Amino acid sequence: MRTPEEHLDAVAGAIPGLSCQTVLAEAAADRILAADVTAPGPSPRFDNSQMDGWAIPAARLGSLPATLSVGPTIAAGADPARVLPGGLGEAAAAVMTGARLPAGTGAVVPVEDCDPDDFAAAEAAGAVRVPATPAGRFIRAAGSDLRAGETVLRAGDRLTPVAVAALIGLGVTEVPVLRRPRVILCTGGAEIGRGGPAGIPDSNGPMLELLCAAAGIDVARRIRVDDDPAALLSALDAALADPGGPVDAILTSGGISHGRFEVVRLALGGSPGAWFGHVAQQPGGPQGLTAHRGVPVVCLPGNPMSTLVSFRLFARPALLRAEGAAADVGGIAAIAAERLTGLPDARVSFRRGRLRVDGAGRLTAAQLGGGSSHLLAQAATADCLIRVPGGGRAIAAGEPVTVLRL
Repeated sequence: MRTPEEHLDAVAGAIPGLSCQTVLAEAAADRILAADVTAPGPSPRFDNSQMDGWAIPAARLGSLPATLSVGPTIAAGADPARVLPGGLGEAAAAVMTGARLPAGTGAVVPVEDCDPDDFAAAEAAGAVRVPATPAGRFIRAAGSDLRAGETVLRAGDRLTPVAVAALIGLGVTEVPVLRRPRVILCTGGAEIGRGGPAGIPDSNGPMLELLCAAAGIDVARRIRVDDDPAALLSALDAALADPGGPVDAILTSGGISHGRFEVVRLALGGSPGAWFGHVAQQPGGPQGLTAHRGVPVVCLPGNPMSTLVSFRLFARPALLRAEGAAADVGGIAAIAAERLTGLPDARVSFRRGRLRVDGAGRLTAAQLGGGSSHLLAQAATADCLIRVPGGGRAIAAGEPVTVLRL
């Protein structure tokens, strides 16, 4: 019997690292960088104004406070070299926030600090009274955020919306990223997806597809088969033959235990290196790992909660590792909202739970419903799994507990 950690290592080891591709920067959010990105130029690209105010000639700073004549206005986006070809000279120029500053600017003084305190009145008077101000005030200097050639982001960084904005602001239009994981989903069993008095709706297929989407894992195709091993192999072959890019793994749900009609185990159990056995956990004890046509097949148990827990513990982190992403494997710390008692044997149990912040600002986790692996409806509002060690150990209310976010 494997531990959960041992099985995760086995699954992750079966899925190779992903290749890289180049994508538009504006479409790269949540992707993993495949290489360092350096700044093609400085940020900001030029000295610009931090305020709506008056650009003051550097030569006049020592004589302030003083009344200065008023020159042309420099709007954001305007080229000051065209408006003032010789630079700022002796006059103050009205500049808007973000405007490129004309040559010779020593500081910017906010319009509200001057007399008169609005542009129109000063322009009508032809002069403005400017208070004393230090050199460089309210000037965003070129390169003050980043110098040309500096590393902006490093390989392995996840591109957040802010990171994407920073790249676009630097003029970076394309970035090298690791390809997103791409999988085939397969649910099996003659009873699944059929009506009648003994049929069971296929909830695992849609659940896995949505879990993949939430994790940034692309689903190439979703198939459903009955208890015929030959039909399963044929369906997998057809799915793998579909164009659209490489498939990194096949995720199956159900058909791996010890029954007479365990279709996945019957079809794939004889593959070289195939492993079907148990992991010391509840739910999701039965697990499998094999391959088909060179593609890793991660075989999850079919009871809905077992499928959910197994995807969260094994398939999701293994695929994210292949992409170079940091997966939340070990969980985070919370406080048990109630007493939790582990199984009498060595198996770790993962209880569906709900996270809350209590009056003291602590993150607490409360168990939802029973522990049986078919109780999917009782997990509908769960947002975490609570890890309870085995050996009959009890965790008292208020004690630390490890949780894995769903």
